[in-house]
Amino acid sequence: MNTVIKKAEEAMQRRIAHLESEYARVRAGRANPSVLDKVLVDYYGTPTPVQQLAAVSVTEARALTIQPWDASVLRAIEKAIQASDIGINPQNDGKCIRLIFPPLTEDRRKEIVKDVAKNAEDTKIQIRNERRDAIDSLKKMKKDSAITEDDLEVGQEKIQKLTDKYTKLADEICQKKQKEIMEI
Repeated sequence: MNTVIKKAEEAMQRRIAHLESEYARVRAGRANPSVLDKVLVDYYGTPTPVQQLAAVSVTEARALTIQPWDASVLRAIEKAIQASDIGINPQNDGKCIRLIFPPLTEDRRKEIVKDVAKNAEDTKIQIRNERRDAIDSLKKMKKDSAITEDDLEVGQEKIQKLTDKYTKLADEICQKKQKEIMEI
């Protein structure tokens, strides 16, 4: 029974970690190196993340500087950023690339807040699905006489408490991100 509860908690933790990584990629008007996480550069025929080819740093509140370790890859990084969906035009000065994040309009902020809320809701649905799977596993164990009726009820209570804890955490993370977006 404890292994079922432990697996459920680990799965719920993974859902929260995924939500946080998704939020880190949200472009909220501030320079954030994680917007480049999905940008892959064709480096001698191999798709390579920007962070493996260059030093990425936040030079100002709304500017990122990408300083490649190999100057010959500068143009390839620029092309990869232009081809990506981050929506920022890179500025190449021959030595490094600068990404200037424009301030967001009020309408765009509201759109982003809606997307953030949708991601949180999707995460809560996944957490509830984990609860359902764990409870089904406990019921199967009860049916196979591996646990007693009392164990089943105790297990269900523990799983429900975990579900409540992680759905509340998803809401808190969502509210924090929404506040951050609207304050910029």
